[in-house]
Amino acid sequence: MKHDDKSTANPEDLRLLLQALVDGELDAATALEIERRVEGDPALAAEHARIAAVSGAVRRQPRPEIREAFQARIAAIGEGGTAAPPLASRQTSSFDWRAMAASIMVTAVLASGGTWWAMRPAPASFADAVADAHRRGLLAASPVDVASSDRHTVKPWLDSRIGLSPPAADLSAEGFKLLGGRVEVVDNVPLPALVYRYNEHLITLVAAPRGPGHGIATPAPADLSAGGFSVVHWTDDAFSYWAVSDAERHVLDDFSSRFRKAVAKG
Repeated sequence: MKHDDKSTANPEDLRLLLQALVDGELDAATALEIERRVEGDPALAAEHARIAAVSGAVRRQPRPEIREAFQARIAAIGEGGTAAPPLASRQTSSFDWRAMAASIMVTAVLASGGTWWAMRPAPASFADAVADAHRRGLLAASPVDVASSDRHTVKPWLDSRIGLSPPAADLSAEGFKLLGGRVEVVDNVPLPALVYRYNEHLITLVAAPRGPGHGIATPAPADLSAGGFSVVHWTDDAFSYWAVSDAERHVLDDFSSRFRKAVAKG
């Protein structure tokens, strides 16, 4: 999918691409195109510098130690678990007031930047983050990093990049053609993504591994539509899946049903 002047004339699309450029999430061709635009447009250059400064300030903040109990609690919430343990059982840790002050400074920069991306709130949920990632894929020069309809090409490519690859079901006979795969960065985590085409619509399928003790699989997809896209989520014994597209919801339901049946058959 090639860029044209119309697709990047929208200020929101340009700012989205600038943020992706700063985060290193663009393919080489798209990054080169945006860098050329930045070089020739002082307003874009200023926007790029502002986003880079905010992003750098955030990255320089010290990362707090994340306790295993907290990670388990978040995993339980993501799998439909229950609430956190009682307050009395929680461990406490020292608080770094300098880190808090630095965070307030970053917040002030975000609030006063006056740009769409600086003022844009963080994704409210993982589904929102997946929807944002899908939109970046639509804006990229190509929606895939490895272009192939052969799962025996796509799966090894993904495995060689991040050591992880979900089943790549062949659904071309049912109207869903596999275009290839890409490494999708969602909430700063690299995850494998498969890209399918249905008529003029693209479907991105992001997969995250499920570890032991993550509860019973939920094969029936749940509607988590977000960011202006249809989003459905389901799990099996190995992965949690998020399928996102601008196609109508019934198309995504049909896709998820066919994909799950194909995976079950092996």
